[in-house]
Amino acid sequence: QIGVSKYFIVSDRPIYDLGLVKKVTEGLESAGIEVSGQYLEVLQDAQLEDVKKCAETIKASGAEGIIAIGGGSVIDTAKAANILFSEGGDLVEDYSGANTLTRPLKPLVVIPTTAGTGSEVTKVAVIYDEENKEKLGFPDKYLLPDIAVLDPEMTLSLPAKMTAATGMDALTHAVEAFVGIEASPISDAFASGAIELVMNHLVSATENGDDIEARGGMLIAATMAGIAFSHSMCGCVHGMAHATGAYYRVPHGVANGILLPYGMEYNFEEISEKLAKLAPVMTPGQNGLSEEDAARKTIDAVRQLTAKLNQLGALPTRLRDVGVPENGLQTIAEGAVNDGTSFYNPREVDEEQLLPYIQQAY
Repeated sequence: QIGVSKYFIVSDRPIYDLGLVKKVTEGLESAGIEVSGQYLEVLQDAQLEDVKKCAETIKASGAEGIIAIGGGSVIDTAKAANILFSEGGDLVEDYSGANTLTRPLKPLVVIPTTAGTGSEVTKVAVIYDEENKEKLGFPDKYLLPDIAVLDPEMTLSLPAKMTAATGMDALTHAVEAFVGIEASPISDAFASGAIELVMNHLVSATENGDDIEARGGMLIAATMAGIAFSHSMCGCVHGMAHATGAYYRVPHGVANGILLPYGMEYNFEEISEKLAKLAPVMTPGQNGLSEEDAARKTIDAVRQLTAKLNQLGALPTRLRDVGVPENGLQTIAEGAVNDGTSFYNPREVDEEQLLPYIQQAY
């Protein structure tokens, strides 16, 4: 339907080595669609230099569109490379800020191999600036992929640690979208649906990677959470996680998993009513509770989930366990204040007020 007969594939080495790129390539070629080349050098975080190299390789291949096969870093690399592939120029100098594009880009098809980022249904690419140690967001409606293919078979080989981390990323998207200042009945429906799916399926998917039902449930959860936060944005948990990743190279989902309950505590006075509404989803069978008790139960449910994932050896629960130095906690608080997510947080993000919660996470 898109009308493209020549695609370029963006992925990474681990995904290639698992045979997932070959599976897609063979499927395309059997349908008469040409694969003009592959870029497989995407790292843990999508990086500026990779985006430039990727775009140059796509352009040289004569491709008409892009297929991204991978997790959030692969998808974000493909999105950002598509800007340069379609329009040329310099990513930072020409496209910094929001909504800088004036027309649709070349077709982009996304096949996620993790269940967490929701990048397959969002209009933003997050790219790491290694020189300045910061994560740059490029939000634009024209970055939204044309097609997202959710195939749980593409996630069966995802290791337990990656399953847990990306799953906590999805949960964080959903919770922050549900309690955010931009929330609406539409975003609430997607967010609460995603939360229920995560609570029902994340432990099973982590414990038994071959559980196709759990894998499918998590893929749908990630996509629903991606749609939810596209409507209502994220808050201070993501601000802290972005800083933790930028300065101390902690994977995004791991940082979110550690910091989520502390961000919920920081915002508690402003979001207790919304948190209470999540209690039946997070802790079924708890009836007749006061609003505050129900809200506390919701935070407890997050802690119990991360504790279970920790027991499985799949998720750290402390910043000290992922290499963050104690003298770096102030840096994380400062980074969170300066992050774009601060504008959407239910409580004003103040460096000194946020710091004690980060210290508790240490």
